[in-house]
Order: sequence, then C-alpha cells, then structure tokens
Amino acid sequence: MNLKAFFERIWAAITNAWDEGKIQRTSRITYDVFWNVILLFIIVGSTIAVFSVGAGAGYFASLVKDEPIRDYESMRDDIYNYEETSKMYYADDEYIGDIRADIYREEVELDDISDFLIEAVVSTEDEHFYEHNGVVPKAIIRAMYQEVANTGSQTGGSTLTQQLIKNQILTNEVSFDRKAKEILLAMRLENFFEKDEIMEAYLNIVPYGRDASGKNIAGIQTASQGVFGEDPEELNVAQSAFLAGIPQNPFAYTPFTADGEIKDEDGLALGKERMKTVLKRMHKAKFITKEQYDEAMAYDITEDFTEKSVSPSEKNPAIVDELESRAKDIIIEQIAEEDGLTMEDLEADDDIKADYNEQADLALRKNGYHIHSTIDKDKYEAMKEVGKNYEHYGPDNPENDEIVEAGAVLMENSTGKILSFYPGREYEVGENVYNKATKAHRSPGSTFKPLAAYAPAMDMGKLQPGSVIADIPTPSGKPGNYGGGYYGLVSAREALTHSYNVTAHYIYSDIMGENPRKNYLEKMGLHFEEEDAGPSLALGGLTRGVTVEENTSAFTTFANQGKYKDSYMIEKITDSDGEVVYEHEEDPVDVFSPQTAYLTIDMMRDVMKEGTAATLPGRLTHGGVDWAGKTGTSDDYKDAWFVGTNPNVTLGTWIGYNTPSSIDNCPNCGLTYSQRNQALWANFVNALSDLDAETMAPQDKFEQPENIVSASYCGSSGMAPSDICSDAGLVQTDIYNSEYVPKKKDDSLIGGDKPIVEVDGKPVVASDKTPSEFTKSGKGGFTFNPDWLEREGYDRLDDLSQLIPRKNADAWDKISVTKGSSSDSDGEIEDDNGEDPPEPSALSNTDGTLNWNGADGHLIVGYRIFHASDKGGSTELIGHTTDRSYELPGNSGVYYVRAVNYFGRESELSKELKVEESNKDKKEDKDKKEDQDKEKDKKEKDKKKDKKKKDKEKDEDNSNNNNNNDKKENDSSKNDKDNENKNSNNDNSNNGDKKENNN
Repeated sequence: MNLKAFFERIWAAITNAWDEGKIQRTSRITYDVFWNVILLFIIVGSTIAVFSVGAGAGYFASLVKDEPIRDYESMRDDIYNYEETSKMYYADDEYIGDIRADIYREEVELDDISDFLIEAVVSTEDEHFYEHNGVVPKAIIRAMYQEVANTGSQTGGSTLTQQLIKNQILTNEVSFDRKAKEILLAMRLENFFEKDEIMEAYLNIVPYGRDASGKNIAGIQTASQGVFGEDPEELNVAQSAFLAGIPQNPFAYTPFTADGEIKDEDGLALGKERMKTVLKRMHKAKFITKEQYDEAMAYDITEDFTEKSVSPSEKNPAIVDELESRAKDIIIEQIAEEDGLTMEDLEADDDIKADYNEQADLALRKNGYHIHSTIDKDKYEAMKEVGKNYEHYGPDNPENDEIVEAGAVLMENSTGKILSFYPGREYEVGENVYNKATKAHRSPGSTFKPLAAYAPAMDMGKLQPGSVIADIPTPSGKPGNYGGGYYGLVSAREALTHSYNVTAHYIYSDIMGENPRKNYLEKMGLHFEEEDAGPSLALGGLTRGVTVEENTSAFTTFANQGKYKDSYMIEKITDSDGEVVYEHEEDPVDVFSPQTAYLTIDMMRDVMKEGTAATLPGRLTHGGVDWAGKTGTSDDYKDAWFVGTNPNVTLGTWIGYNTPSSIDNCPNCGLTYSQRNQALWANFVNALSDLDAETMAPQDKFEQPENIVSASYCGSSGMAPSDICSDAGLVQTDIYNSEYVPKKKDDSLIGGDKPIVEVDGKPVVASDKTPSEFTKSGKGGFTFNPDWLEREGYDRLDDLSQLIPRKNADAWDKISVTKGSSSDSDGEIEDDNGEDPPEPSALSNTDGTLNWNGADGHLIVGYRIFHASDKGGSTELIGHTTDRSYELPGNSGVYYVRAVNYFGRESELSKELKVEESNKDKKEDKDKKEDQDKEKDKKEKDKKKDKKKKDKEKDEDNSNNNNNNDKKENDSSKNDKDNENKNSNNDNSNNGDKKENNN
C-alpha cells in the first residue's frame, strides 16, 4: 500500500466533514455532556468533602473533649519533668554513682550537645522539624490510611514534638483517641516553646538501650557517656549517627548486652547498618559534605565503644544501699511534713507508711537529686582493704559454715559525721547485703557499762572514780565475773578498767530508780524494749541490741564533753538545679556534764593502759595519741566489741557470726576472741592513721574541764581518809568532780592504837577479857567497823575476807576480817558461846623444842606451857606463846599445854609429854668436852713453841761462823721473793683473762 496515498485520503475525508459542519455539531454535543458530568462530580465531591471534614472535625473534637486546655506552666512542668536518676557523691563531691533505677538518665543542655548529633536526629526522626508547627498533615494522613487499610508497612506520622508529648504527657497507647490528643497538644506546645527548647527536652528523654554496665539508659548525656565514654558535645559525625539511630529500636541497636558486654559481630551489625542509614539521610539533607559522609561511612565505630564498666552498685554496694536508704527516709519525712503528717503518724499506719515510701522511692528515681555524703573515699577504701585482708577473724562456725563477720564505723566526734565504715566481709561480693556496721543489732556486752552505769551514776553524784564498791556475791548469785570469783572492795576506776560485771550490776542497781534509760541512754540515740529495764541492761543485756553505728555514736558523747550529736551520713541533698532541698543541721543534746564526760574518758584510758585492752597500744603504729576505750563481750562469747575514742574521732568494731554463736573456740588462733577484735580495730586505726595522721592520730589531749581536782580517799570505803585509814596504809588518790570530792571521814576501820591480838592468824582488837600476855599494844592492828559493815550491808557476808581485794591484797595484811557483832562499837568480838577451846594435841620434842597441834576456828589467841616433876605431880606455869611451839628450859619431867581463846577461856591440859633429859644438859656436856679438847690442844702447841725457841738460841751461837752463808741466804731469799711477786703477777693476769673470757 502506498502510505502517502493513504494519509491523503484520510485528510480529504476530515476536510470534507469540516466543510459540511459535521465535526462542529458532534464536538458541541460531547462538550456539553462532558462538562455536565464534571460539574455533577464536583458538586457531589464537594458535598462529600464538606460532610467528611465536618464529620472528621466532629470526631476529632469528640476524641479530645476530655483533654484539659493546658497553660504554659502546666506544659512546661510536664515536658521538663524528666525521670532523672539521683546521684551520690563522696565527702569531697567526687561522684560515687547513681541510685538504683529501672532506667538511668542525666539532664544536659542543648548548648552542650554536638551539632552533628542534633542534625542526625533531625534528618532521621523529623526532617521538617524546623518548618512544621508540631504536626505534618501529609504524614498524619499517610499514617491514618495505613492504619485503616491495615497495610503491611506503617511508617508513622509523629514529629519530634509529638514524640515528646507522647513520652512526657500521654502514654504509648495505640489509639485514635491518644493520637488526637497528641496532635492537639503538639500544636499547642509549638505555640509555647521554641524549637531548641523542644529539641533539648526530646534529647533528654529519649531511650538509648543499655550502657557498658548493662543499665537501661535514657537521654543523650547518659547515652554518650555510657556508649562512648564522652560527653555529647564531643561526639563526631559517626558517633552522632550511631546514637541518633538507636531510639528507633533501642535494645536492637545498642552495642551492649544486659551484662554490659559488647555484642558479637552479628549483634552489632544492626546498629552499624542503622548508623549508615542515618549518615545517608544527613548527607541527603546536606547536613554533612560528601567528604564527611565518606569518612564517616568508613569509620570503625566499634573502636569507640567504652569498655565494660562496673556499676557503682557492684563496686560499692554498701555505700549505694546505705545512702539510698537514708535519702529515702529524708524524702519520706519531707513529703509527710508537706502533707501535715509526722513520722509518728506514718509509723502508726502501715498503709500510709507504704504509700509515702513509694512516693519517696519514685522521687529518688525521677527527680535527679544530688546526694552529698560524709563518706571519705580514701578512708572507706582503706577500711575495705583492711577488712578484706585481716587474717585473725577466727574459724568458720562448724555448725553452719558461717564465717566470722565484722562491722566497723568511724565517726567524727565534733559533728557526728560518719567518715567511713566497714559493712562486713561478705557484703562486697554480693553474698550478703546486710550491713554489719549500720543494720545488725547485737548485744553490746560490757561496752554498755560506761554508758549505762558509770557515767550516769557519776553525773548523779553517786559515784566518782575513787568511789569504792564491794565486788561480792549478789543475793541471787548473778551475775558473775568473767573467769569466776569476786574482787572485794575495789574503786570504780579499777572495776571499769578490768570490766568487773558484779560491780557494774551494783552501780546500776543503785541508780535504776532514777530512770537512767530515759534520762541518759535514750538521749544518746539508743532504743530499748519495755523489758530492757533491769540491772542486766548495764551489762548489755538488751532485747533488740545495738548497731555498731549506734554504739559508736553514743561513745562520742564522752569526747564531746557530754553533748550527744546524732550520727549522719548525708550532708545535703540538692535538686537537679542545685537548689538545696535538705541539709543536715546539728541538734546537740546535753547528756552528761563536762566533768562526768572527762572522768569517764580518764577511766577508759586505763582500760587501754592496764585493763582489758592493755595489749592494744603495742599494736598501734602512731604513738602519743590520747586514746580511751572499752571492750565488750556478750553472753556465751557470741559478740566481741571495742569502741575507742581520741579527741578527733571514735572508731567502733564488732566481730561475731551472723547466727549468734560462740567465737571463743579457737585453740590455734594465738589470740583470744577479744584480742582478735582488738587487733582488727588496731589495723583499721593504723591504716587510717597512715592515710590521715592529722585526723586519726592527733597529738592534742582531751581537754580537761574546770572543776576537776585531785583528792585522796580511803581504799576501804571511798570516804575521806581518817587517821586510822592512813595508819593502815589504805589511802589512795584519784581525780574528782570538785562538787563530789569525799568530805565525810572514813569510819570503816577501827583499831590502830588499841591492843591487838591474833585470832586464828588474823589481827583483832583485843577485849578486856583477852589475856594481856597474848596482845600487842600500840598501832598496827585494824579491823572493819561493825556499824559500817551493817550500814553498807556487808554484815550479810559469812566470810568478811571476801571484802579483801584480790588485787594488791598485801596492802590489807593489817586488816582483821574476823566477823564481830553489829552492836559492837569498838571492834571487839562479842560472840562468846561460853565454850572452852579444845586442848592441843600431838605434843612432841624436837631438839629441845616443844611442838603441838592446835585447832582453828575457836578464837584461840595463844597457849600456856606447864611443867611437873613427875606424872600426876603438881603443875607449874612456866611460859606462854602465840605460836604452836616452845623452847624447853632444859628441866626433865612432864610438860603440858593449854589453849587460851579470845575471852580468856582455857582448854583442858593436853596429854603429857615426858622429857627424861633435857637437851640443855646434853648441850652443857658437849660444851664441857669441847673445852677439855681445846685445853689439850693448847698444851701441845705450847710444848712445840718451847722446843722451837731452844733451837733458835743454838743457831744464834753459831752466827759468827756463818756470815757468808747468811749473805748468800739473804740474796737467795730476795730472789725467791722476786720470783714470788712475778708468779703472783702472772696469776693475776691469768685470772683477768679468765674473767674476760667468762664475760
């Protein structure tokens, strides 16, 4: 077919139709129909649109009708109400860590955030952030269509503003109701806030998965530090892109596991791919150049991940737990006070208390408090190291394999600050989260003696260091002293120094009616049950027990001149803006007078010098420190304590099993249970002194207050010395509160200037019936005054020797302990039963000395000796003696002995002892023979002397003939003398060498 001819025919047909008007008529009909149809669709569509918009607006209005119209202040409070975790600090404001929380967050200002990070967030989460007014209609319509159509892909339509509204004001609920409110509030928020304010709020609330310790984190500051170990203003492009990508799926994109370990390669792949996506969007939005993009894409982000870290709760769990607990108590009290309630109100209603506890717990985890503690980091670390490495705790309990636990608290006296503590051996490894320093209540044992007995009694004026108390059995026989036995009349100083239980019992019993528990102990922060009111309280017999902190805090009262300052561990709490919401305020309580406090300190010095802690000073490496302290042991040796104080600090330590059981059974330890605790105390002190000698080892002494004086007292009564007391050698000296210096003269002793007689070996004042030949007149004999014995209640003792002190008993040798009548005013014995003493027995003669056996317990003061020529003959008194022997006069015959008692009553004559020839006669014969022998020897010597004289005269006659021989003899004699001197010198030299060798 000719193509040209074909098109020519077609064109001709069209031209012909046009000329005839056919085309015009057809077009007009089509045009009219088309526009009529279009008009119809426009009318119908407009009607539907108006109806839809109205219906939609009505539906939207119905969704948001219950949402209140919020003002600026309301929205500001909600938007900036971050759940910021509270932080804790050491005493020098060094960061400890965060309070434990479900999620950890720290606020940061926008100016401190890298521009790269902000740009990464905008390009990824909301590319039109700086243009829209809170919502993007197109995105909302798209999201609504996807929701209605239930498409598989839902891209979401929330701007950063909407996300902020959802997280801070609304919930994560998926519903049109919530979405409508979100849109409304987002637009209102945009009217109130600048874009930078919205961006800052968003970056502080968005979740970022986990950090290098495995904690759940939120907010860019926490994320930047937790992932890269850097502040957000230091982030580079790649780091910014990585963090900006995490919030879309935090736990998928975070680089760390729940344990804080870095994920494996597959686990990290998701986060790295997400980072590349963010970088592409940043480049597309022209936030970064092509060069920056390429560099960031090639960047090995895994090299920047921070190493696994130990959370504060794992490194120092005891500090975190303790500060959290104390901060919560403070917040509870503050919230309750704001509501017009007291802590007593809360304690009375468990439901109310639980509600306020929950409020305080939430506040600590949301309000971003800064908790400033009193804990010295270096001291805490030093104590932790000492406790960990100490080698003398003792064996594990064989019954349950429990180890010997320990607790310690170091406190500043002047303020009550807890400078450091040791929570226990197992706390650090997480096996036991019970703080042995602040939470464990144990019996304080004898550490309670100065607190409950000695100091209160001194403050009441009923006791001073020189007061004398009889450590003798109580009527019930309880308590007993450690090791058994009693100590007799002892000073209060000695009793506290050596920790006598019975003495403390008597002291507390004497003041119990004055309610020392309320008037003294409770003022020092010590708490008791109703049944803790008997004398056992002075020995630490408490139902509840005390903590190491409570006991140590009470002891600081002595160092503070009698003022108690409550212990504390939190100096202040500030909010996230630095405003102080709590600050510790001292509230000293007057407990003891300064004089009482000082006297107690002075007595406790002796505990460490010569008492139950006498081994301690030798263990300390820093000398010259004025330490004073008290040991303590509970029943059955379940607890061992020592609390020591110096002018600056007080340190208390305790050891024992978690389940109370004896710690005394350690035969191979080399140290007693008490010494093991004291050695631990010394190790703490040494380590802390090496660290801070100015605080721990001050060279200043405890300041002595005015009105402390030195005075003498009688060791038998504690009263002012009498002449008799002085003569008896019992005067002693101590320091006193001048108000309570003993003024009444001692009347506990009698004797000294009256005749004394020995009764059963003990000196007693003689009566007028006592035979004078057996008495000793003048000073030297003393006994207890019966009136004084009755007044003090000592007359109940069957054996007055129990009053004689066990220590230094020799000083009491002059004191008679024979019991007399209470009605006797001069010390004479009046218990005359009218019976004669038994006669002596077993007479014997040994070399002229008569010996016999006497009977004790019959007030025998001496013996009379009788002689008769023959058995049955008349007897004659020949002598007397207080001994049980007598030197015979030498007469042969028969001898008898009578016993004589205190009242002059004589026994029957003893059985006779016949002496045939006295030893005296034998002695005279012997002497006579010796004289004869001497005379014979003398005659022999005289005879030899005469012979020698005659020989000499003969030699003189021949002297003239022998001159030359004499000269030679003289020379020879001289030589012999010289040789003799020389030999003598040699002997002396040899002796000197021998002596030097011996040395």
